[in-house]
Amino acid sequence: MSSNSLTVIGFDADDTLWQNEYFFRMTEEKFAALLGDFADSDHITERLIEAERRNLEFYGYGIKGFTLSMIETAIEVTEDKVPASVLHDILRTGREMLRHPVETLPYVRETLMELHGRYRLVMITKGDLFDQERKLAQSGLGDLFDDVQIVSEKNRHTYQRIFSNAGRTPLESMMVGNSLKSDIIPAIEAGSVGVYVPHDLTWVHEHAEAPVDNARFHSIDHLGELPELLAKLS
Repeated sequence: MSSNSLTVIGFDADDTLWQNEYFFRMTEEKFAALLGDFADSDHITERLIEAERRNLEFYGYGIKGFTLSMIETAIEVTEDKVPASVLHDILRTGREMLRHPVETLPYVRETLMELHGRYRLVMITKGDLFDQERKLAQSGLGDLFDDVQIVSEKNRHTYQRIFSNAGRTPLESMMVGNSLKSDIIPAIEAGSVGVYVPHDLTWVHEHAEAPVDNARFHSIDHLGELPELLAKLS
């Protein structure tokens, strides 16, 4: 596939355009400290991960579901003895996360400005609607995207639908993101090019093996390398 036939580029948001997992990790540490009288931090973290996995189908992705999973974990770890003060602290921590300023990652704005007008740029993100809209507004990047898609899940059908609605087939599209499981593998399965941009922190539920043998798979160190990759693909 050459970049001459490429017309649409999709971008993941969390940990591709701006920091996200870093704040979840900090909150996990605070949460473990709150329950330090009941269990050690490793056990608490393990139970929280289990609760998140169970609850994804009910609460979806994002801070609100994460907060509910923390409350559930606190009840389980303390065997129904969690103090009300701890529950208040958990809820306050969740609200703090929802108010945290957006921190865009290096090279994001410059790269989007360079590609804007040359390709149809679509932000494709999953998570809570209000929170994702808030982060996009605070990032100041909204005007650089031709479309924004906030979805409940990212799979092959998601990318086929979004890229088809953009007026092109997946074969004329590229997806850029930090999650192999959500951004890259399903986009490649849909027929698109997948460009992996690793982040220092990756949520445990997003871990997957890189499809290194697939010709449509590419990896770059940071978003600033994307224009050079596009030139090489031409």
